[in-house]
Amino acid sequence: MSAGAAPAAAAPHVPVLLAEVVAALAPAAGETHVDGTFGAGGYTKAILEKGASRVYAFDRDPDAIQEGAALEASSGGRLTLVPERFSRMRQALAARGVEAVDGVALDIGVSSMQLDRPDRGFSVQADGPLDMRMARDGESAADFLNHAPEEEIADIIYRYGDEPKSRRIARAIVAARPIGRTAELAEVVRKAAGFHAGKRKDPAVQTFQAIRIHLNEELQELEEGLEAAEQVLRPGGRLAVVTFHSLEDRLVKRFLKERSGDRPAVSRHFPQHPAAGPSPSFEAVARPVRAGEDEIRANPRARSATLRVARRTHAAAWKEGAPA
Repeated sequence: MSAGAAPAAAAPHVPVLLAEVVAALAPAAGETHVDGTFGAGGYTKAILEKGASRVYAFDRDPDAIQEGAALEASSGGRLTLVPERFSRMRQALAARGVEAVDGVALDIGVSSMQLDRPDRGFSVQADGPLDMRMARDGESAADFLNHAPEEEIADIIYRYGDEPKSRRIARAIVAARPIGRTAELAEVVRKAAGFHAGKRKDPAVQTFQAIRIHLNEELQELEEGLEAAEQVLRPGGRLAVVTFHSLEDRLVKRFLKERSGDRPAVSRHFPQHPAAGPSPSFEAVARPVRAGEDEIRANPRARSATLRVARRTHAAAWKEGAPA
């Protein structure tokens, strides 16, 4: 457990769209499910309570795994915590003798646990070390910002933060080096972007998001995780993915549209592509679900959440590969 952190059970971490995710997964006795983003264990607890016989819960954050140990111990062997990226769920499950599962849930992005702890360096709301590493290893945000070329920093802030003043912000970051604290970075960004109290949109939030996505390879992880879910879900298995910004949601939407065979027609005379490609691996792709006003009032993070759900067909996964 990180210094000064409260046990997960005592923290008010409320999973976003919990009822909707559990309803989509429809866990039942005899079934095996994957929670690809364990966090504080909200989805996992609900899946177990609904009767799933086994849950394999993944998280690359060692704090989440350590703090979930009590839940694992009290589960009577029904829960297995896996300290691994969810993109490697196929390999990790195969190593545990599991070939297929009935449901996969993914809650993408930074967890409330990570945001609420200043020592993790994810939030603009409290001062802490400029870290942002989900797995607590590799390059930190401070390492990146203090050594990367200005042009690379600008490109990342623009690409992953949708920030039109990315070049001005990157220039200010380089001029302010070395930066080691979240409060320092937030102040540099706000000043460079001309932000002042009373403005609705804090540019520091977008910049922090961009740096975090880059450091943790979040979009690549999501893309590979969707392919892994396709590989481990048995026919009829359910996939439920919650995203929090447009980059993630577009990726999930595109994946499900492609995998469900929803391809544009060539013309009205030839409605099917000459080479249709693999058979659809997903079906029953539901309309996106968003949080209601009651949930948003109780949990403001839910405002940007989007849930997409689909069901696995009998067709082979589009990108098969032997577990490594």
